[in-house]
Amino acid sequence: MTAPPLASTVFKYVGDNFDSILQLAWGHVWVVALSIAIATVIGVALGVATYRSPAASGVVLWIASLLLTFPAFALLGVLLAIMGLGVQPVVVALVLYALLPIVRNTIVGLRGVDAMVLDSARGLGMSTVRRLIRVELPIAWPVILAGLRTATQLVVGIAAIAAYVNGPGLGRFIFSGLSQLGGANATNQVVVGTVGVIVIALVFDALLALVGRATVSKGIRA
Repeated sequence: MTAPPLASTVFKYVGDNFDSILQLAWGHVWVVALSIAIATVIGVALGVATYRSPAASGVVLWIASLLLTFPAFALLGVLLAIMGLGVQPVVVALVLYALLPIVRNTIVGLRGVDAMVLDSARGLGMSTVRRLIRVELPIAWPVILAGLRTATQLVVGIAAIAAYVNGPGLGRFIFSGLSQLGGANATNQVVVGTVGVIVIALVFDALLALVGRATVSKGIRA
């Protein structure tokens, strides 16, 4: 007697455990959205504060790059020792991992604003803060958004490791399946967790693409 195809067993597993899958998927989405929101505020603020100074921006980018080189398990282990189990160490870790693309693209985008545009804004009597808000940030926004999309894709994948510190997310299915390889539903759990993470990543990217279409002026897109 042949074993049933993988697809049919996975679909049956999804049907039998739909509520649990939905709950963990929502936890994954929630922790990613929260982390990206915090990282965006911090990253854009750091970029704005340092883009005029090559030395300062270099230091900030170096630190953000260094944070990205830390293995996720090692960083979560350190944060676990400091903060304990739960959502808090997961959010901190995801924010740290998301900073580099956001800070880097903020700096690149702001530095890429045409000097003639800035001169025109000065000629209209705009203050430095007003130029930043009304001119520089809107022009730099497509580049910043590209960094935000990169950071989001990165964080969605890393969030799967959140199960290591009892955090939310589909990583629980992946870790549970891997720990029970050979068991009845081990493969189903790994497949459901992995495919779920991919779907969430695609949904986030599609939403951010829509945000870009809604917030980037046609002149800049062209």
